[in-house]
Amino acid sequence: MDLNSLRPPQGSTKNRKRIGRGTGSGHGKTATKGHKGQKARSGGSIKAGFEGGQMPMQRRLPKRGFNPLNKKIYTIVNLSQLESFESGSNIDAGVLVQSGIVKDVRAGIKILADGELTKALVVKDLRVSAAAKEKIQAAGGTVQEL
Repeated sequence: MDLNSLRPPQGSTKNRKRIGRGTGSGHGKTATKGHKGQKARSGGSIKAGFEGGQMPMQRRLPKRGFNPLNKKIYTIVNLSQLESFESGSNIDAGVLVQSGIVKDVRAGIKILADGELTKALVVKDLRVSAAAKEKIQAAGGTVQEL
């Protein structure tokens, strides 16, 4: 057996449809495109969302609001999650990632006031809501924001 004698199994391959090769082929004259119309023309493809000249759906529907392209999405950490740290420890982005509380930093980390805090913690270089800042300072901690 040689490589030049290899053939695919019988019936596994078909000859391609050769259109526009004369009337005797069965696919001549209009070349299987029918008579006239947009699909019969050269370059007559229809774009996605085209509705035959009718006002397209994306233009019929109302548009509201504004979606900024460079919107900042912060990773949220609640005060109840900071309760696991020891009293007096420094908390920054690196510590939160290392402890597993934060997996993806995104545009930054923001601490919100959900839950209670009983330990005095030093929060550095993180965004902190006003209510969370009050709770941290009430527990004896300090906040050094960005």
